Amino acid sequence: LLLYQQLAASMEQRSRAPAGTRVTVNAGASLRTVLAELSRVGALRDPRLVEWYLRLHGEKLTAQAGIYELDNGATVRQTLAQLTTGRVVMSQVTIVEGWTFAQLRQALDGNPDLQHDWQHLDEAALMDALGRHGMPAEGRFFPDTYRFAAGTSDRRIYELALRRMSEQLGQQWAERASGTPVRTADAALILASIVEKETGREDERARVAAVFSNRLRHGMRLQSDPTVIYGLGAAYDGNLRRRDLEKDGPYNSYTRDGLPPTPIALPGEASLHATLHPADSDALYFVATGAGDGSHY
Repeated sequence: LLLYQQLAASMEQRSRAPAGTRVTVNAGASLRTVLAELSRVGALRDPRLVEWYLRLHGEKLTAQAGIYELDNGATVRQTLAQLTTGRVVMSQVTIVEGWTFAQLRQALDGNPDLQHDWQHLDEAALMDALGRHGMPAEGRFFPDTYRFAAGTSDRRIYELALRRMSEQLGQQWAERASGTPVRTADAALILASIVEKETGREDERARVAAVFSNRLRHGMRLQSDPTVIYGLGAAYDGNLRRRDLEKDGPYNSYTRDGLPPTPIALPGEASLHATLHPADSDALYFVATGAGDGSHY
């Protein structure tokens, strides 16, 4: 009787783990392993008694894999319920509109709640792993906030963002306005990335898109500074000089006709829509107003 009381009492002991304590449960972890980890962090005091209680009552601890933040002062029974119901830590990562693929990678590589399985892959290998052999990564991932269970592989975020961009681009292309000068969805993605970098103002995107659409129709060069900046890469020091505009390269839209070979950033939904639904305008130029609010004439 005394032993039974001790076993029952072991389930009602309250956690001494500090607030914010996290534990990781690996897939296939045994009951003894899970209880030992809970004991190590102070969530329970005698894992043997808890194990005996569970076995005596025929209760199987089917803890779901993941990272858990333990409730402060919870009983052992409550803690085990948290593990069996899979109430894991939820985290998030935000991919910002206008970021380059390099900035996206930096954000994922630096997120402490992701498992970094693909951190070692270069761009080509990463796209191969995603089933997009030979496709440049730039522009192919949809900017948004992605929620995930802590401990999720970074592969999952790449897969989600790639699929979201494919879906958004497909939908926007299917609903495009008649007369758009871009011939393919991929070309629309490239132009949308330029619109994304040229203006962050919601009220200007369709008009900026109209300028570039009109220039393409007239056979005029786009003359977009962001394309030149992208082509400069690490050599860009924050100042765009005349010699930069005059130096030919695949991303220099001052010296090359048409669109650059790839997107130059990750366009959001608004830029995709504006590119394929440009404003009704004959404008061929725009210039910053200098008002400090990002607006243009």
